[in-house]
Amino acid sequence: MRKTSIALALTTCFALAAPAFADDEPAKKETKTETKTETSKSEKLTPKHVETEGSVTVEGKKIDYKAVAGTIILDDKKGEGTASIFYAAYFKKLAEPTQRPVMFIYNGGPGSATVWLHMGAFGPKRVVTADDQHTAPAPYGLVNNDYSLLDVSDLVFIDAPGAGFSTFADKEKGPKEYFGVDPDAEAFAQFIGKFMSKYGRWNSPKYLFGESYGTTRSAVLANLLQSEKSIDLNGVILLSQVLNMAMLIDFPEINPGVDLSYQLVLPTYAATAWYHKKLQNQPADLKSFLAEVEQFAMGEYAMALSAGTSLDPARKRAIAEKLHNYTGLPVEYIERANLRVNGGEFEHTLQIDRGLTTGRLDSRFSGPTMDALNQGAAYDPQSAAISSAYVSAFNDYVRKQLKFGEDQNYQLFAEGTFPGWKFEHKQPGAPFAIPGFPNVIPDLSAAMKYNPRMGVMLNSGYYDLATPFYTADYEMRHLSIPDSLIKNIETHYYESGHMVYAHLDSLKQLHDNVAAFIDKTDNVGTSK
Repeated sequence: MRKTSIALALTTCFALAAPAFADDEPAKKETKTETKTETSKSEKLTPKHVETEGSVTVEGKKIDYKAVAGTIILDDKKGEGTASIFYAAYFKKLAEPTQRPVMFIYNGGPGSATVWLHMGAFGPKRVVTADDQHTAPAPYGLVNNDYSLLDVSDLVFIDAPGAGFSTFADKEKGPKEYFGVDPDAEAFAQFIGKFMSKYGRWNSPKYLFGESYGTTRSAVLANLLQSEKSIDLNGVILLSQVLNMAMLIDFPEINPGVDLSYQLVLPTYAATAWYHKKLQNQPADLKSFLAEVEQFAMGEYAMALSAGTSLDPARKRAIAEKLHNYTGLPVEYIERANLRVNGGEFEHTLQIDRGLTTGRLDSRFSGPTMDALNQGAAYDPQSAAISSAYVSAFNDYVRKQLKFGEDQNYQLFAEGTFPGWKFEHKQPGAPFAIPGFPNVIPDLSAAMKYNPRMGVMLNSGYYDLATPFYTADYEMRHLSIPDSLIKNIETHYYESGHMVYAHLDSLKQLHDNVAAFIDKTDNVGTSK
């Protein structure tokens, strides 16, 4: 089950993943010449461009916009098109481009399409889902998004190579060329450059907004754009951050002897147990309770874990009892786990007495347990609860309102991402790429030092077991930056999960916090 939990975590690690439905390749006639055979494997990519118009009312203010659904072709070093990247862009009408910020938005995965942020967070239309329950089947509601970011910025939603309507010229070579930490960032850098040229946005205030693995991408991309492409950013906005993947609780088996991930996830375990009322002495206030848990995690708990096999049995029992008070898990279970319970085990065990599995991406959610005898969770109830609503709503919206994709299948997740994704990463100043799960803390640190005027905003949900909020906080506190740059960072926490915006009150808070961040960093004031 430990291996199973790793596989499950990989497929849903940094963004919601769903089965990708690829077109079957058309049958090809056999050819005798090598040149014709090579041509038959590839297709010439042609950019597409469809414009529509609409309006959205954001917190009482009506905004008229032009929407563009289209593709931009990425080129190799020979200038030949290798990938077609789909985007949906929204431009406020009658706005002066140099006075109007532009934000590049993407989900993570890696390999995820950006349907989640598009239809759940900041696009002009928002799909309606149940707050912490399984959303009822179709028809799904699509409503005016009162918290779209079109009131403060033009928006560009980008599907990663191979995801959404993004395609490859060569279906065999494309994934090998683009599926990796560094080539993925290069692809997004090229896209951004071409987009700014196409729409005349080189002199606009520029922002990156990434969710989950998209935050990993943003750290690499911010450094790449600024240090190699001479494209300074006004700000980088991170949602459900992961900069050092080795610290995630999903993968303790690949980093034995390093206990930090258990410490950093503990506040999320505690918040989840508090939400589901699994604590014997239920604290009245969540935030003060979490402050107590954080102190324990980095103090007594850290010392107990560091003792390893030398920990006295009586002391081990005392720590297990405290963990029980914070997590709601049985004392005996915690002892059998040697004080170390991973994410899948917690999700499976917390509510097993109720026959329920706890959500991973948003631990406010619960769903019927698949097999009570499993060691870890067999699925993520939050993914099961909302995926259909997002997929159905977007497929309907993009064809009927954006007038794009009528004859295409929308790939929710790029086919072949796993096991094909190359996680090795060349950190700034390193002589070669480092194998294993990437750590991009040096990239964000370098980006901030290269451009000391760039703002960084961290947004995290208390109920996110995929990328825990205290882990993200720890990463931010360990950036290699001078004290003078600490003021450039702001952090916000929400009573929601990985997809903070799935909780309506949190979406409003997220919108207002991002709008205020842009107002502080765009250098042009508030009249845009």
